[in-house]
Amino acid sequence: MSEHSAAGAAMERLLEVMRRLRAGCPWDREQDLRSLRPYLLEEAHEVLDEMDAVAYGRAGWKELCAELGDLLFQIVFHSQLAAEIDEFTFADVADGIAEKLVRRHPHVFGDRQVSGTAQVLENWAKLKAAEKRERQGHEGSVLDGVPSSAPALMRAERLTEKASRIGFDWPSTAEVRQKLDEELRELDEAIARGDRDELEHELGDVLFSLANLGRFIKTPPEDALRQANFRFTRRFQQIEAALRAEGVPFGQATLEQMDRHWDAAKAREKVVPPPRHPPRAALVGLEVPVSPEDEGVVRGMLEAFGRSLGWESGRDGAWSDGGGVRLRVVKAEGRPAPLRLEFEAPSPRAVAAAGEALAAAGPFSGRSGDGWVEVSAGGLTLRYGFSR
Repeated sequence: MSEHSAAGAAMERLLEVMRRLRAGCPWDREQDLRSLRPYLLEEAHEVLDEMDAVAYGRAGWKELCAELGDLLFQIVFHSQLAAEIDEFTFADVADGIAEKLVRRHPHVFGDRQVSGTAQVLENWAKLKAAEKRERQGHEGSVLDGVPSSAPALMRAERLTEKASRIGFDWPSTAEVRQKLDEELRELDEAIARGDRDELEHELGDVLFSLANLGRFIKTPPEDALRQANFRFTRRFQQIEAALRAEGVPFGQATLEQMDRHWDAAKAREKVVPPPRHPPRAALVGLEVPVSPEDEGVVRGMLEAFGRSLGWESGRDGAWSDGGGVRLRVVKAEGRPAPLRLEFEAPSPRAVAAAGEALAAAGPFSGRSGDGWVEVSAGGLTLRYGFSR
């Protein structure tokens, strides 16, 4: 079955599940557009959490797949509600977005030429205005389409980005940075005067300037602040754990004690800093070449190793670590060069359990040491170890 056929079949199955839920589940029958609003927001934020986890190396892709499914279900649910009153169907939703993407990418689906990303965005704004003029008799505002309910920092970035598409923008990053200095000086003056309304006004201008600066340096401020929140949460929880270990009663630690543990948490991060950039391409599959005479014993060893680590077995004989990487044995001419693969264990206990399982699985050549175990067959070595 082709990828398109598989996707179509899976989508048809999901739509049928939705129809049956609306017909047979009391909870699903009770839902309407208003009751579903919090679930849509919750699922979108859970997708965002998993995107961050994958992008910053904290998790694999499997959970992101599951959360995207939850978000897709919300779209299917809303489409089913509309279909029940003959307003539109899920097919209308899919066709509508496909048509819009084709229409607004004439440089891909037509013969228009573009010089780069900036021209693509400029053309998008013009095409959108033309569509609105055709439907409503006027172009509306270039700022239309930025939801008023969006997080304020994100909305500030999007507003300035949309205005820039028709030329309303700062000439350079340096001038945006100078504007931020100007707004900070005005905030200092407002702090000195202490007027509440003025403070709100000037702080808003500072935040708006920061959002604009984030756009210029291609660092979305909403993402940057979300990661800062994550770092603060992680460090502060380390402070709490350290205080508990020292026997300090809850709420009775001094600022000096907390500062000391905060500095220690920051120092640990610098020892092993997070990746500065997300990987451009993730490893999703690895083929292990083996000679025909070694194929059976290597497959047996891989099966025993995979089962001992709780991996998932696929129909094609491949084993998956659950994070997206698939390991598969393939036949090779002659005798391939030796191959060694190392896998990280979550704890010494996991290594010990894997060692016991492998020892009971079959007659493979193996070694073990303090916090590691490895097996070999047919030129392939698999090592499982815990790094302290």
